[in-house]
Amino acid sequence: MLEMIDVGVKEAVAYRVGGKISEAEMKSVLSLFREKIDKGEKLVVYQEIVSIGGVDFDAVLEKLKFLKEVGLSHFKRIAVITQRKWIHKLVDLEGKLFKSVDMKGFSIEEKDEAIKFLKGV
Repeated sequence: MLEMIDVGVKEAVAYRVGGKISEAEMKSVLSLFREKIDKGEKLVVYQEIVSIGGVDFDAVLEKLKFLKEVGLSHFKRIAVITQRKWIHKLVDLEGKLFKSVDMKGFSIEEKDEAIKFLKGV
């Protein structure tokens, strides 16, 4: 399940993940990304992971096609909010690998810090 949410950051695409992500859900988020890119906006992403129940294979393919098509240069900041420490480590590693994107992991208790991070404060 992928649910769009409002976190009070106008330019952010914000969503909550709980359970399995379907191809249709992935396409809806990627569509929002494309809209912002088409307007010349940089992507600011808030991803709150409540639980992970897997991802449909077709959803993964959609994400890979999107990244191949647009690359990472359109991403400005990504905040991943979760209680899972291993995901924080993965996000930190990705941030080191993809230096053009400012990416950081936060716990649920650090949600306010994540919002500030996305705002560039």
